[in-house]
Amino acid sequence: MKKILSIVILIPLLFACNNNSESTKIVTTDNEVRVAQAVELVFFAPTSNVTNIIWTQTAGEPVNFLAYTSKVIAFTPNVAGTYSFNVSFELADGSKENLTHSIAVLSEQSQISARLGHATLEGSKVSLRASISSELSADTLVWQQTSGPEVNFTAEETNGDYVVFFNAPEVTKDTLLEFTVTSGAYSDKVAILVENAALIDTESKDTAYTERLARVFPFVKNSAYADVLVDCVYSNKINFNKTCSFDTLPLIAHDTTTPTIDDIMDRVVVSHYWMGERFKAFLENFDPNNDFKNLLRANTAIVISYDIRPSYYWVVSGAIHLDANYFWLTPDERDTINQAPDYRASFGRDLNFAMPWRYVKNNNYTTNYFSENVRSTREPEDVLYSLTALMYHELAHANDFFPSSDWSSLDRNEPILSVAQRISDDTGFKSDQLKSALPLFGDEMLALAQVRFHGVDATDTQKAYQPNDVSTFFSRESAPQFYNYSSIREDYAMLFDGFMMQTRFGISRDVAITNAPKNTTERYIVNWGQRGRIGEENIKPRVLYAVSHILPEVADVQSLVGNLPSPIMMNVGESWDDNLTISPFITEPSALKKVSAKKTERRFIQHEFYEKPSPLK
Repeated sequence: MKKILSIVILIPLLFACNNNSESTKIVTTDNEVRVAQAVELVFFAPTSNVTNIIWTQTAGEPVNFLAYTSKVIAFTPNVAGTYSFNVSFELADGSKENLTHSIAVLSEQSQISARLGHATLEGSKVSLRASISSELSADTLVWQQTSGPEVNFTAEETNGDYVVFFNAPEVTKDTLLEFTVTSGAYSDKVAILVENAALIDTESKDTAYTERLARVFPFVKNSAYADVLVDCVYSNKINFNKTCSFDTLPLIAHDTTTPTIDDIMDRVVVSHYWMGERFKAFLENFDPNNDFKNLLRANTAIVISYDIRPSYYWVVSGAIHLDANYFWLTPDERDTINQAPDYRASFGRDLNFAMPWRYVKNNNYTTNYFSENVRSTREPEDVLYSLTALMYHELAHANDFFPSSDWSSLDRNEPILSVAQRISDDTGFKSDQLKSALPLFGDEMLALAQVRFHGVDATDTQKAYQPNDVSTFFSRESAPQFYNYSSIREDYAMLFDGFMMQTRFGISRDVAITNAPKNTTERYIVNWGQRGRIGEENIKPRVLYAVSHILPEVADVQSLVGNLPSPIMMNVGESWDDNLTISPFITEPSALKKVSAKKTERRFIQHEFYEKPSPLK
């Protein structure tokens, strides 16, 4: 087996153009390419005034490159042969040019591959991942930057890591960064093209997004709102004092209260075209009751981008923002997503209890798990119910701030944020009204939620709480989940999404209070737990309030809430995993594969939803 030398060889290939583009070229970092080795082609332009970039493949076995309007395409050839590509573009003077490039792929199988080369704006979050054959060990992985302005990996020690993270450095022009990942005698190279971007005013308290956002575009190029979508909902230009008005970007309900899928897709903004295609397929195939079409009426837009994690709704723009990780089906699609972990993962580590939760149907998980280190293809059904629950939850927020009862009276000339502030000052939102009518009282749980979900330091008293203490606090309360205590808004949304999952799909939510294992061999032992807690009699009135206001189209909601099944108690002293099979089993056709107990023992959910702080007073 031939070894790949860990030497970076940069081969710039220049093709003739007119005088305006003499330095424009295609660059590749790999002088030898093997089967299953990721490859990137970089369109390197001396000026940023290059637009309408389109990559096409002109020869060779078809490959997948998913950023075909970007300056960088990346793909993985699976057969040997010659592959040819063309990139067309437009210069500042309006002239159009083309460049071509070919690569030869050897028949040898690559043992290691670094993914994914791409173009990004300065200051953006970047992740790179290594894929290795079964003959290699992850323990031997070594990452190294070999050219370009120095970056700082977020982890102090990256040896043995499949994935590395960093922020793209500041640049004054298109700048190439190169990295090598090595495992023993084998290595691969990957390139990131960093583009210059306008400065972000991080000093101003009115800057809505102080971290660099990805470059996004309207999914429907000729949408009536194509010219304003990005600047209104996902741009570093957004200022709290200058948000768009509903006159500029109205709610979908302002255009129609019976939106079609095409009406909704006109409001979709993406970083990669495939994300919009997957979202459209979800609406076409998995919205049998028109719930999501109806709930989306309270939104101005839908944003799906590789840098969004976690998902959120934001009243500042009136848009829902979705993590693209819910939509990928192929490993090539997953490669385009930034894989930075949820920043809240370390919150509450000083606490001596855990409160895992999960969705369950037929005594099984409703979502199949795929390791990030395995290049797997998945079906829409594998993640369907996770996406469904996410949509119910985030869209509940939209309909909290702008419920159907208010649509006709909203001032369309005022900035969206000002409209929301006026509602807050005058009547409060529906979630505020829920708090007034049917509040949560558990002070201990409210305080613990600030630690677990918002990163507040735990007090000595909170650190001393044992699972039995927390079981006493929580079990007598009228919240179905721990996350209800995160905020008034989250309480309202959790009541709604839990009901909708149970009523529409027969999916129950488990919640338990367990010990907090300190290592991967220790098991989560249930001190108290329930399946379908939303059916508790003291919780039902709160559920009824939320559902009837968020989605009035739910028929006979009072009867549906009243008939929610009583909770099933978990077996105290048994593990979280062993409590998976506590329901009377009902055989029901399912597209989901069986998930092994061993695989799911530690795969519980701590942070699934997120409330982005708003400047509302």
